[in-house]
Amino acid sequence: MKIYRTAAGVYLQRADRWLLLDESMDELLSMANLRAHLDSLSASGANFTDEPSAGEFLAPLSSQEVWAAGVTYFRSRDARMEEAETAGGGDFYDRVYSAERPELFYKSPGQRVVGPGGEVRIRGDATWNVPEPELTIVMSSRGNIVGYTIGNDMSSRDIEGENPLYLPQAKVYDGSAAVGPCILVSEEPLPQETGISMTITRDGKVVFEDAVTLAALKRSPEELAGYMYRETSYPQGSFLMTGTGIVPPSSFTLKSGDEISIHIDPVGTLANRVQ
Repeated sequence: MKIYRTAAGVYLQRADRWLLLDESMDELLSMANLRAHLDSLSASGANFTDEPSAGEFLAPLSSQEVWAAGVTYFRSRDARMEEAETAGGGDFYDRVYSAERPELFYKSPGQRVVGPGGEVRIRGDATWNVPEPELTIVMSSRGNIVGYTIGNDMSSRDIEGENPLYLPQAKVYDGSAAVGPCILVSEEPLPQETGISMTITRDGKVVFEDAVTLAALKRSPEELAGYMYRETSYPQGSFLMTGTGIVPPSSFTLKSGDEISIHIDPVGTLANRVQ
């Protein structure tokens, strides 16, 4: 089952049936057992309604914080080492990839997250900008993984490559995080063969496309969730982008007007336009 957020409220989708819920996203992600609650609603004979129109969908979160994990794929390790080589930071990212403790960083407050169909941004003071398609885990206030969604961790590679300490400026700015289109509610881990794909089009033509599977993810979502909640509380739950295994070549940079489409089965597709 999936939950979507719209201006009219939160909807539950089960098969081809839709139900407008009474609870907010904050209330849902604060529950002790979200799946059991949704199962109860869908089996209670509640009045199902029509599917919302595509233009109504918002990012499926409210006051939740969005965090991100870095250098969790070997491809990401290589890319970070390449961009930081002239600054002497190449070895730094190799150590991050191999370390017991993962790299976790704050990405965005909920109110600044772009939803499906919205516009992500590239920084005006950067020259090398890329999207990073990422499986995003959704956690309850207790730290349990209750679902999955899609995240786009927009990044300015030239800023981060200049100095690793510039990562917050390379990663955290208005329009730098997109999440959606829904939350796939599942207590079961996604299989290793789950695919993540991304296509970027410019003026109607594909300028980049690639795919990866979760088998290439070095750290399990459960491990990352454990570090997220080790010494920090999230009363309304949280979201964590788990890193990217898809990195465009160093000759590529986003341009205003580009269309980014990220697909993860069985979550769906997150599509955004670059401003």
